[in-house]
Amino acid sequence: MRAAVTTGALVAALSVLGAASSTAQSTAARLSPDVFDVIPPETRVAGPPGGMRVVEARCRPGRVDWARRRIVDIAVQEWAVFGFQTIDATAVQTRVLPEGVVGDAANPELPRPRQARPLMRVGRWESDRRVAATIGGYWSATPDGPRVISRQNDQWRDGEGEINWVQPWSAAFVSWVMCEAGLDRPEVFQRDISHRVYIDQAIRARDGQAPEAAYVAHDLGEAEIVPGDMLCNARGSVRYRTLADRRGELGEYAPTHCDIVVSVGADRLAVVGGNVVNGVSLTLLPLVRDQGGHPRPVAEQDLAGARTIFAHLSLRAPAIEGVAIEASPTVRALNAQVPEPTSLEPREGGEDEDGDAR
Repeated sequence: MRAAVTTGALVAALSVLGAASSTAQSTAARLSPDVFDVIPPETRVAGPPGGMRVVEARCRPGRVDWARRRIVDIAVQEWAVFGFQTIDATAVQTRVLPEGVVGDAANPELPRPRQARPLMRVGRWESDRRVAATIGGYWSATPDGPRVISRQNDQWRDGEGEINWVQPWSAAFVSWVMCEAGLDRPEVFQRDISHRVYIDQAIRARDGQAPEAAYVAHDLGEAEIVPGDMLCNARGSVRYRTLADRRGELGEYAPTHCDIVVSVGADRLAVVGGNVVNGVSLTLLPLVRDQGGHPRPVAEQDLAGARTIFAHLSLRAPAIEGVAIEASPTVRALNAQVPEPTSLEPREGGEDEDGDAR
């Protein structure tokens, strides 16, 4: 009997699946509607690059308590469409310093931790005009999407060669996933071109000010992380570590990034995010547990160079199994195509990549 493609073993199978796409940069076909009913994002826009316009901005109506499974399944399918790009942030060296030793400067023979590395990297999807309509469809789910696409049309008409999007599109990706999953009203999920808007909505929900919000914010380790939840970190010079850091700046601009949790295991979890390595990518994150708390992703205080997630956005819906990615229609179809997976052990070396969006 063929072994199931587990979250870890799936990564081992990527070398088989990606052999052709890593050189040809071809998209994976979406499942047929009778297998998984998702309206492709590219159908929400019309016209070529330089003349693209939004033709559909509405969202699929649905219920929050039914949304968790669908959020995971949609995110996993988009990961497949972008060629299964995967970042492994678990293959790092961690070490316990001897008592009284402050850091590497005091003990220089200790090895420095390796950074996260790409297990499979397909190419520069963002600048590929063949997937422009897909990203344009993500933008269509946001109130400012038409304006962003208009600016992008100017770039396409005036530029030459590789042309990236004028606006980072990771929040547009999340907004489209929620739109297609049935979170159609802004009081339920406030779709936006910036992650900070729905992070703030979840914080207000935590504070009793957004009773209809689908997501409620927690500090890391405060609540169990379940597939369909989101994990959010600050970027650039912003140094949020807890909700309190953001709560004092609600409504103000801050560069942030959120990923959708698709699998949670004993020592790692998997998240899918947009505009990560210029595409929709899956990132594997190591887990630790503080005394009395729930497992949480490794943070900077645990490992130098790790990104610190300051907000766990928990979906107000019944939990599903931790290895939800394995039950997704995409991976079930994938299971019929790949050879029996081998053991996944971290490889030495490889290209460094932090996996964060711009």
